[in-house]
Amino acid sequence: MSLSEQQAAGLSAETMVVAAGRPPRERDQPVNPPLVLSSTYYGTGPLGPGDRGYGRYSNPTWDPFEEALGQLEGADLQGLLYASGLAAVSSALSLIPSGGVLVMPNHSYSGTLVMAAELAQKGFIELRTVDIADTGAVKAAIAPGGPDARAAAMLWLESPTNPMLGIADIPALTEAAHASGAIVVTDNTFSTPLVQQPLALGSDVVLHSVTKYLAGHSDVVLGALVTSNADIRSALLHHRTIHGAIAGPFEAWLALRGLRTLALRVEKSQESAKVLAERLGTHPGVESIRFPGLRTDPGHERAAAQMKGFGSIICIQVAPAGGLDGAAAADKVVEAVNLWLPATSLGGVESLIERRRRHTAEPATVPENLVRLSTGIENVEDLWADLEQALDTLGG
Repeated sequence: MSLSEQQAAGLSAETMVVAAGRPPRERDQPVNPPLVLSSTYYGTGPLGPGDRGYGRYSNPTWDPFEEALGQLEGADLQGLLYASGLAAVSSALSLIPSGGVLVMPNHSYSGTLVMAAELAQKGFIELRTVDIADTGAVKAAIAPGGPDARAAAMLWLESPTNPMLGIADIPALTEAAHASGAIVVTDNTFSTPLVQQPLALGSDVVLHSVTKYLAGHSDVVLGALVTSNADIRSALLHHRTIHGAIAGPFEAWLALRGLRTLALRVEKSQESAKVLAERLGTHPGVESIRFPGLRTDPGHERAAAQMKGFGSIICIQVAPAGGLDGAAAADKVVEAVNLWLPATSLGGVESLIERRRRHTAEPATVPENLVRLSTGIENVEDLWADLEQALDTLGG
């Protein structure tokens, strides 16, 4: 069954992660797509549409994953796989015309912020950072008043943001951006297409760090972009080809294998995250908590309106205790866990914990005592027992 046929059949996302990107149903065909290791392809004469030609242009192992991701995001076209999430970010930012204005959340992923800031410092773009949860402020940044003010060429969205978990009003902001002629790119890494579909909410391009939930096993580094706009996709494909930001075939094959269990992993990790967030919110060692699934969270109602769940990421600020300031107390908690893994990244089967400001590139507005928790698929009671004992080491 082809991509278009599966879309027409109205299959659920839970089924599509398993069924999409399979070889044809023909006698003696393999159940799984093969891994193709080749740097070039046989051919004579001019290259035409559909010709692979060379390994930097195409690889048969990319296609099944790109088809599956395009289908999951509800796109009309298959996605594009990249060597890393930041390679995909670079390709998306290349859509901004020289000197164009980029509006971006002030709490975007730090690598994205660094890349955008470097482009601005070199004079390639103008960068405006905003609190993405403040819809009025974002609209003002997209189309500011005054005779000399320029409208944005691109609006970059993250919702929830990394790591502050701010929630953007995606439909309202995409409408405002399009009214000003801006392209909208949404980083959907935290939510996955099972929880949120930005294209359906008005975005032009969706970005994923495939390294995270989509591959799901902390063993590959990949990125992806998805769009239904043929002209945009052509520009992105050209950038990927010319800049060489291509995925390795083995990584692509592993990512598709990981995608097969996405629905189960997301369901389990979301359920556990909600339980953990409710308990963390009442622990004396926690100064504050952000999790969109909590009714007390400032982004709860907006998230409930545009998401099919609330994700698996929790952020807490650890309270100062025992003579330790917040940052030192947070470090002590991270060092005291036994089951949670102190490591960066997120979205794997294992639960990860990290004090984000240990990264020098993290924005200064991220609190020093903020700890990001990526909930995995372990038993929730085991996860809670480990967190509780770690927080209890603070005393008080």
